[in-house]
Amino acid sequence: MIKVGVVGGTGYTGVELLRLLAAHPGVALQAVTSRGEAGRHVADLFPNLRGHLDLVFTPPDASDLHACDLVFFATPNGTAMQLVPGLLAAGVKVIDLAADFRLRDPDEWEHWYGMPHACPELLAEAVYGLPEVNREAIRAARLVANPGCYPTAVQLGFLPLLEQGLVDPGNLIADTKSGVSGAGRKAAVGTLLAEASENMKAYGVAGHRHQPEIRQGLRAATRQPVELTFVPHLTPMIRGIHATLYARLTATGEDLQSLFEQRYADEPFVDVMPLGAHPETRSVRGANHCRLAVHRPRDGHTVVVLSVIDNLVKGAAGQAVQNMNLMFGLDETAGLAAAALLP
Repeated sequence: MIKVGVVGGTGYTGVELLRLLAAHPGVALQAVTSRGEAGRHVADLFPNLRGHLDLVFTPPDASDLHACDLVFFATPNGTAMQLVPGLLAAGVKVIDLAADFRLRDPDEWEHWYGMPHACPELLAEAVYGLPEVNREAIRAARLVANPGCYPTAVQLGFLPLLEQGLVDPGNLIADTKSGVSGAGRKAAVGTLLAEASENMKAYGVAGHRHQPEIRQGLRAATRQPVELTFVPHLTPMIRGIHATLYARLTATGEDLQSLFEQRYADEPFVDVMPLGAHPETRSVRGANHCRLAVHRPRDGHTVVVLSVIDNLVKGAAGQAVQNMNLMFGLDETAGLAAAALLP
């Protein structure tokens, strides 16, 4: 059994991680930390875990994280980087679900996150945890940077086209929508029911923190400069991301449907839907799947890719468990086989 600790178990990502880990056949949860809820039973805060998890929240400095085999960080940006060096020195592997180790350039990190990086020497070592790209590196990693939700949906949609050089990397557009759980569990006026319901709005058009992460991944795929217009939107649903991706074809003779099917044929959590399909966010709710559909309207020069994920699962906690499975030599699908929730 893998002895696991979770730092920051009170947010939406944290409780989703606990839900998955509590049912995982190869995991023994040792500690769940929270400064604000220390001393409280986890199941008292999250009653869905009653009968599944019998642990009490402990402060990070009081829990014995060094006795764990792996520690997940489901914390705000800037928290993990303070504790990770000590954990790695103690031989503990780490998966960070925040953004502390996603960007390679510490100056770019500081620009987007407003603070200097506490351990820039680890940025080169951290493996970006997108299994469909970095599976073998993840297997050997001791520090994994779990991708963001928007970056997961966008990269999986664009990768087959960029890897084969079929589109212009200087003119990519990602029109994305997210449910309100992507904003986190903190109280904020913009995510109140009366504010978010029956409404949709764009945000971060001038610049969003996920944009440099997406561009970094797409540059690695094409090995050319990438120009990406990325526009996120808040939609009146709790879970889900829908990404509509546009690119300009540089070659028009390729069978795009076959290209996508072949690229993801061996990927357990990427589903390329039949020609003409329109994937729905509800089809992945609660599941660790990305569903994709590729279109070429009117046989023109523009390709449109539709990509849907659950932002809390394949976009966060589920992908983190997928990475854990790889790091410890388990079946990659362990603990992640459940079908999506309908209705």
